[in-house]
Amino acid sequence: MIETERLILRDWREEDIDPFIRQTNVEPVMRWLGGVQADDQIREIIRTRLMRWQVDRGFTFWAVERKADGALLGFCGLKIADSPGSPIEGEYEVGWRLREDAWGQGYAKEAATASLDFAFDRLAAEQVVAITVHQNAPSWGLMKRLGMRRREALDYDDPRFPELNPVIIYSIARAEWRA
Repeated sequence: MIETERLILRDWREEDIDPFIRQTNVEPVMRWLGGVQADDQIREIIRTRLMRWQVDRGFTFWAVERKADGALLGFCGLKIADSPGSPIEGEYEVGWRLREDAWGQGYAKEAATASLDFAFDRLAAEQVVAITVHQNAPSWGLMKRLGMRRREALDYDDPRFPELNPVIIYSIARAEWRA
């Protein structure tokens, strides 16, 4: 569990799954993430990937809970970049997905900052990457506010979402994070 001033980043619980789907599997949230998906597909991803990573690796895209009221806001955390054949495959990747009514309040930056601290302090990462698409200005705007740099040479096409390509990459090195 990671605590920030306003948030708790914690392991997933079974009772988080349905509220997460209800609040984040909607067009405004999923617009730049491949679109709204079948609920069963998201349940499977949470159970077989996110919950497994927290056990096997000690990190995941954690559930983000607001301290003030215990509300589940979405997820934020770390994974190993796993898009086959991408130039960032195997790198630590920071990512987030928050429900729409949590946007614009600094929660994503607060959670991503805690996740980057974890990557550099606990995992001894040399660098962390983040992915998005050109159209998702709020996402790459946050990457810039986190001090991440655009890495055009690492952009790639993801065959799963051809309409969104190219996937664009930002990164930050350990030395840059501490600067």
